[in-house]
Amino acid sequence: MAHHLELDRTRLAEDPLILLVPGLNNSGEQHWQTRWERQLPDCERVDLGMWDDPHRNTWVNKINLAVHRARRPVILVAHSLGCHAVSWWAEYEQPGYGNPVVGALLVAPPDVERENVDERLARFAPTPRRALPFPTFLAASENDQYCSLRTARSLASDWGATFAYAGSIGHINAESGIEDWAFGQLLLAQLLREHRNRHGVGREGETATRRRAAARYTRLPWVQSAERAEQGADL
Repeated sequence: MAHHLELDRTRLAEDPLILLVPGLNNSGEQHWQTRWERQLPDCERVDLGMWDDPHRNTWVNKINLAVHRARRPVILVAHSLGCHAVSWWAEYEQPGYGNPVVGALLVAPPDVERENVDERLARFAPTPRRALPFPTFLAASENDQYCSLRTARSLASDWGATFAYAGSIGHINAESGIEDWAFGQLLLAQLLREHRNRHGVGREGETATRRRAAARYTRLPWVQSAERAEQGADL
């Protein structure tokens, strides 16, 4: 039986909706998530509510509602505690691989199981260890005060994610001074390009809808940068 969130296969070739999933206390005006929300086409924030006093299942339900309402492919871009909300959503919902979520960028997940952790983070423990059913990057910083690099690598392994080393930039938030966070944009661009490639966007005979979708993202400078980087790697 098909999962209740699965999309018609013809919808999977269309442009994904980017859903931003912030962490504790939401993402402020100078946070890269907020900047992306202003800059990117088809990008929305999931209003998880209870930002300073999160309830795990409420956050999971809010993500589920946002994914369901999209009625199109979705890429989840989560920061901090939002990463654990995404992992719990996948644990509870168990959607088919790449349907309806076609990719995720998980950034700076905290260690919710460490000793003396903030009780609000501890509500998301224990961490689900099942591999996520969609292509995923997990980006982490070497000097994140909320999670060691070793633990972040372990999470990436458990979740079946590609680990992306982000340097020494703290919790990868507004205080990190990264503004639009170019490295994260490249990771998102790669997820978008992989989705298009899997479903034939850019090939002869594509539909007008798919041509518009591909063109809209291809014009973004950081998508072009990702394409140039990949071409260089092939030389």
